[in-house]
Amino acid sequence: MKIAVDAMGGDHAPVEIVKGSVEAAREYGIPVILVGDHDRIHQELAQLSASSESNIEVRHASEVVGMDEHPANAMRRKTDSSIVVAGNLVINGEAEAMVSAGNTGAAMAVATIKIGRIPGIGRPAIASFLPTMRGKCILLDAGANVDCSVDNLLQFAIMGKQYAESVLKVENPRIGLLSIGEEPTKGDELTKATNARLSSEDLNFIGNVEGKEIFRGAADVVVCDGFAGNIVLKVAEGVGELISKLLLDELGSRSLLETAAPALRVMKSKMDYSEYGGAPLLGVNGVCIIGHGRSDGKAIRNAIRAAATAVENDVVGCIRASVRQKNF
Repeated sequence: MKIAVDAMGGDHAPVEIVKGSVEAAREYGIPVILVGDHDRIHQELAQLSASSESNIEVRHASEVVGMDEHPANAMRRKTDSSIVVAGNLVINGEAEAMVSAGNTGAAMAVATIKIGRIPGIGRPAIASFLPTMRGKCILLDAGANVDCSVDNLLQFAIMGKQYAESVLKVENPRIGLLSIGEEPTKGDELTKATNARLSSEDLNFIGNVEGKEIFRGAADVVVCDGFAGNIVLKVAEGVGELISKLLLDELGSRSLLETAAPALRVMKSKMDYSEYGGAPLLGVNGVCIIGHGRSDGKAIRNAIRAAATAVENDVVGCIRASVRQKNF
């Protein structure tokens, strides 16, 4: 198994991308293919004394898709960009998964158009992880699809269920639908129609879930359109940063900080996006992990581990089999 890594994608590329890839190769024994500018990648590998390590390959790509470029246009014009070449490695069978912390839209375009969707899936979804009082939950869609249909949301529920079962090892995960109230009559027309549809499926659907209930651990999988999901995700990130700052400001003295340090470290690890590595793009015919643009070495290392775990547990095959049964 090899993981193709877009070495030029992200705010801290290629330094942190190469660093995280080397850590994943060394700590977890995961073979990686670093895709991007050959000379710059080798400079970073030399800095880490990793130039001759057998489970690290370098594949040259002469172009880079910028974070602010139009995804589809960039994919068509920059056919030798690191993100396109990484996707081609998956298509050609040279890698089993791809990881990118670069332009999210470009990563989605490469995965959806080049690697292709699983038959029956209308729209792939970004699955993000949120900390809860009971552990964590999967939120999808977290930003790939602004406008959705009932079928789309049902497919998100199926994909989230399969990921929770096959990768996170959650038995019979609880599926919730994000809404403004618990009653099935609450929400817009799409939400009410989706509630009725999910209630008729064998998915362990627990009903509507309000925003506050997500973090209480009411559901293992929370389904919504990408507009609402992305707002939830960004608000959660902002609140996490606020809580950390308020705690540090209130603790004040060095002695109090030292006393609270162990608890603060545990709290930070539960709220830190880099612990999860990245968000899987579910619904495509291959494993694709999309990292945060600010990803550091730790986040990339964990994104590669997440990609390898998804491959090992055949999450794509599990989703494909479940969708086939529904005859979409």
